[in-house]
Amino acid sequence: MSTFALLVVDDSAFNRLMLTRRLAELGYTDVTLANDGIEGLAAIAARHFDCVLLDLEMPQMDGIAVLERLREHQGTAPPVIVISALTEMDTIVRCIALGAEDYLPKTFDLPLLRARLGAVLEKKHLRDLADGRRHVIEAELESARAAQLALMRRDFAAIAQPGLTIAAAMIPAREVGGDLYDAMRLPCGGVLLCVADVSGKGAPAGLTMARTLGAIRAAARLVPGPLPDPATILAYANADLAAENDSQTFVTALLIVLDAATGDGRICVAGHEAPYLLDEHEARPLTGFARQPPLGAWEGFAYASTAIHVAAGQGLFLYSDGVTEAENAAQDFFGRDRLRATLAPLRGASPDAVVAAVLAAIVTFADGAPQNDDITVLAFRRG
Repeated sequence: MSTFALLVVDDSAFNRLMLTRRLAELGYTDVTLANDGIEGLAAIAARHFDCVLLDLEMPQMDGIAVLERLREHQGTAPPVIVISALTEMDTIVRCIALGAEDYLPKTFDLPLLRARLGAVLEKKHLRDLADGRRHVIEAELESARAAQLALMRRDFAAIAQPGLTIAAAMIPAREVGGDLYDAMRLPCGGVLLCVADVSGKGAPAGLTMARTLGAIRAAARLVPGPLPDPATILAYANADLAAENDSQTFVTALLIVLDAATGDGRICVAGHEAPYLLDEHEARPLTGFARQPPLGAWEGFAYASTAIHVAAGQGLFLYSDGVTEAENAAQDFFGRDRLRATLAPLRGASPDAVVAAVLAAIVTFADGAPQNDDITVLAFRRG
């Protein structure tokens, strides 16, 4: 027990002496003494204590004032047992509300002191173990976040065909997210562009996200043709994700394969939000796609793609539902109408500017409300 550091804060020399003796009888020898609340706070600032035994009635700064100051440092302040007379029960209740762990009558009964101090120190030990484990988990999650974000391509200039500019961003709602985007130069010379959203959040969604990204990239290299059909690519990915999918995890996906030289390509939408077309006239969602299930939901489903043409000067904006479902403090959604209004003045803007403007609009709308879903955006434009 001597390894525990204790602080006794009491203006009575007799009480300090009695407590010191009682604590020594119980094996607590690392005991610091303070004459009042001001000295007590200075001692707490100077070193670590495992528990503070705090008198209520003291000159200059009483126990209530000390607890109020310690409450400002909740999470780092040591646990407190208040020392009180049994007639101060209303004050004791207030102390407990301010964060005190327990109270000790001024009789300093040895068995009672042993029980209450031992219980407080045991709870602190368990909290310290939990905090240590939490820090380890947070470090692991931060490492996973960095590894996941490293999967997201950032050097688009290295893979885009001449005349095609690309920008994208993914902001996880937690340390690890379930959204993904990809832009990939295909063996045939075309470009694959993709945004997808895994059901669920956190580490399980992040693992499925990495699995989905790998499946799409692998399939894109295997599918033959001058321009591989995005429907065939998603069918390959679906075969991997749907097999033995006991967790019923699914992935909405939007995949485009494009020849930037001609603007011709194909698009396949699997349960995902339709992209927005950006041209000199308007920003509007593309339509005319078949309704198809997300990946992982239907084993063996035969996906179909649709021909598209992106003319010179036109662009497309792809996004996950974390954009339209972003919430503010009033629990209003950002919504499709607000997204369309945000994109309208960006019809001729660069992909970088489009991505930055949409993310800024979401931040302004949310106004500090917590992010509940991953947010992913990708924009590209033919020059």
